[in-house]
Amino acid sequence: SNNYGPKQHPEKLIPKLIYNILNNKSLPIYGDGKNTREWIFVKDHCEALLKVFEKGKVGEFYNIGSNKNLNNLEICKYLINIAKEKIKIGSKVKIKFVKDRPGHDIRYALNSKKIKTKLKWSNKIDLIKGLEQTFLWYLENEKYYKSILKKDIENRIGKI
Repeated sequence: SNNYGPKQHPEKLIPKLIYNILNNKSLPIYGDGKNTREWIFVKDHCEALLKVFEKGKVGEFYNIGSNKNLNNLEICKYLINIAKEKIKIGSKVKIKFVKDRPGHDIRYALNSKKIKTKLKWSNKIDLIKGLEQTFLWYLENEKYYKSILKKDIENRIGKI
């Protein structure tokens, strides 16, 4: 399950898109944008880890997930809509399909039924609310991006 939330390095999809929205840059989407991921807000993931630590059975495995799968294009469109409610978006903020990374998985998903039934845990933060919280954090903490080398934000990871 992919984590997202405040303070995530902008090499990852969601903070990269937010950075580009805030800086009037195109929004790079790998391939056709249909690569799907299961998304979980970082605070929910941390709470699940704590639950496993406190209540989990030694030697057992617990998949932590939200069961919320979206493709990269859907995530991008949600972020654009959130941004439009908060700021004036620049003219260069447009989806740009780029060549996919070599060996990039088409789908990430997992079965997290066990943690829900055995440990009575489930995620609390709705994806849209989590994306909005994440966008607002980056908007209010633009200095975070300044603490990272520009080349580490703008250069594409996994490029050959």
